[in-house]
Amino acid sequence: MVEKSANLAIISNNTFEATKAVNLHNYDISSALQTTLEFNELISIFSSKIAEKIPHSAYVYINTEFGLEVKSGVFTRHSCNYALKVEQQQLGELKLMRNHKFSDAELQLLETLLCCLIYPLKNATLFHQALKMAYTDPLTQTHNRASFNDSIAREMSLATRNAKHLSVIFFDIDHFKTINDTYGHDCGDITLASNAKWIKESLRDSDIVFRYGGEEFVILLSDTDTTGAELLAERIRASIESHTIAYGISTIKVTASLGVSTLRNDDTIESFIKRADGAMYIAKNSGRNQVVLAK
Repeated sequence: MVEKSANLAIISNNTFEATKAVNLHNYDISSALQTTLEFNELISIFSSKIAEKIPHSAYVYINTEFGLEVKSGVFTRHSCNYALKVEQQQLGELKLMRNHKFSDAELQLLETLLCCLIYPLKNATLFHQALKMAYTDPLTQTHNRASFNDSIAREMSLATRNAKHLSVIFFDIDHFKTINDTYGHDCGDITLASNAKWIKESLRDSDIVFRYGGEEFVILLSDTDTTGAELLAERIRASIESHTIAYGISTIKVTASLGVSTLRNDDTIESFIKRADGAMYIAKNSGRNQVVLAK
C-alpha cells in the first residue's frame, strides 16, 4: 500500500502569480523545459532538474485527455500528488515518490518549482490537441488517412527492426451506397459512425483504426500474426452483423467485408496495403459479410 505524505494539491497559474516574486533563476528549469513539446520528455526533464533539491525515487504523470500514463523509477511508500492546470485547462496530475516523507519545506519549494512546468505543459497540450484534430476524422472520431500514412510507415519500420509481426485489416461496409440512396446521407453518416464505434469495441488497446475513405476503414495491428489478425477480423465482422441501426421507423441490418494481410520481408507500403485491399474485394465479390486472407 502506498501512503500519501501529502493530499492532492492544485498548481495553477494563480499559484504562479502568487509565487513569481520568488527567485527562480537559481534553477535551470524553465529554459530546459522549453526544448520539447512531448509530455514524457517534459516530466523527465523536470524530475532530473529538481532531483538535487527535492530527492525522489520515482514519478508518475497521468493525463486523461491524451490517455497518458508516464512513469519512471522505483515506486516506494510515500508520495505527494499535484493536479496541474492553467486558465481552467487541466494539464494532468503529477506524483513524486520516495521511501520517506517529504518535509513541509520541500513541498513548499516543489510547489514553487512546479510553476515552471505548467506553461510548458500548456504548450504541449495545445500542440497535441492540434495534432489530434489534424489526424482525426470528425464524423467517426477515428484516425484519418493522413494519420494512416504516417502510422503505417512507422509501424513497418518498427516491425522490421524488431523482427515483430504486423498485420492490417481492410474493412468495407456492404451495400453502403444502397443505404445512402434509400435512407439519405444522414442515415449514411449514422451508419459510418456506428460501424466505427463497433470496430473500436472489438479492438485491443494497441490496435488503431483509421477511416481510409468513404465507407472503408483500416485497422493496423502491431505484433499480430496472420492467425491473430484473422481472429480479430472475424470478431469485428460478427460484431457488425449482430447490431441493428434504428433510423426513424426503419431498422437497418449492416454487414461488412474484410481483407487481412500480414507483413512480409520484401513488402513495401504499397504491396502490404494492396494485398489487404485485394483480399477485401475478393470478400465483397464472393458474397460479402466475410473475412478473406490475402494470398
